[in-house]
Amino acid sequence: MTTLETIKEILNENLDIDPATVAADSTFESLGIDSLDMVELVCEIENRFDIELGEAEGLDTVGKLVDYIDSLK
Repeated sequence: MTTLETIKEILNENLDIDPATVAADSTFESLGIDSLDMVELVCEIENRFDIELGEAEGLDTVGKLVDYIDSLK
């Protein structure tokens, strides 16, 4: 499973976001993800990928998040 597919799965499981609506250029704002949702999302990503995201600044799209996660693996 690719990083993008895993992110889509996490979004679906935790925030009920249809994976078909998520693309690399989707912004978190366009997906209806607020700051509280983002905290939950970060925790799940860290658990699923066994990484520490830290202060991930400027990650406003799914694609940027995927690239950042891939750089940490």
